[in-house]
Amino acid sequence: MARVAGVSASTVSRALTVPGMVNAATRARVAAAVEQLGYEPNRAARGLITGRTGTIGLVVPDLANPFFSSVTKGVQARARRSDVAVFVADTDEDAAAEVSLVRTLSKQVDGIVLCSPRAGDEDLRAITSDTNVVLVNRAADGIPGVSYDNEDGMRQAVAHLVALGHRKIAWVAGPATSWSTEHRGFGLRNAVDKYRAKLAPVGNFAPTYEGGMAAADQVVATGATAVVTYNDLVAIGLLARLHARGIDVPRDLSVVGVDDIAMSGMARPALTTIRLPKQEAGRIAVDLLLTLLADPDQAVDTRTTLRGELVVRASTGPKNP
Repeated sequence: MARVAGVSASTVSRALTVPGMVNAATRARVAAAVEQLGYEPNRAARGLITGRTGTIGLVVPDLANPFFSSVTKGVQARARRSDVAVFVADTDEDAAAEVSLVRTLSKQVDGIVLCSPRAGDEDLRAITSDTNVVLVNRAADGIPGVSYDNEDGMRQAVAHLVALGHRKIAWVAGPATSWSTEHRGFGLRNAVDKYRAKLAPVGNFAPTYEGGMAAADQVVATGATAVVTYNDLVAIGLLARLHARGIDVPRDLSVVGVDDIAMSGMARPALTTIRLPKQEAGRIAVDLLLTLLADPDQAVDTRTTLRGELVVRASTGPKNP
């Protein structure tokens, strides 16, 4: 194939396994050679030569959460292009189970994409001694990964609410062990200070529809005229409880979520949210992992930060006089 494509064998290997490391013209020549020769890679044979399994692991806290389903789609689509299989595992939001699962899975795969891990930085660094790891929605020194600019997302949310006249904003946080909870809370505090508003923290809740239902009464008790929630599932649960109490959104209370999952636009009212590029994060994570497998020194501290985008829908409106 290398002869047909007019490139070296190593270039063919990179084009098939880590295409991001090969320029577009060369990738096109390799693709043409693949089509001409009818090449189909044999994963088992390749494993005997490279000592690799041709599989990677993806570990998420909760597959029932559409955020993680979207990241999974991005991971699988990108892995498929490189003829890499993906094992998916769910930790059910359990940090201890997460560490144990990663260590077990590491014996069966070439590397692991670890999405929104609940484990602490020390445990994460210990895991990297067992296998190649790339993080999604988390940043940790010395571990490659892709995360979101949570502080900027919260700034966008607060700027929007303040422009609508809101000066007291409630905050429904997610799990205490969540990196996103910490950084979104930090961003909110900075933003309310910048825009001379007041933050009313409500507490930590499960990142689920039920968590939002549980938080709603406490949000109302703060007297805030707007609320930012940890994610869209929490926001949608909150909307349901507010509706049950006869509290009108957005007339009585404006609601902002984070993620922009598919059902956010179908909520009633449709949810204003910070849209995060979920599938893109999954694709980038696989590229980082494949690059790490090809050249550990090149990717050891490679981190990418993606920016969220405010999507304004019907759940936010002017403060009721």
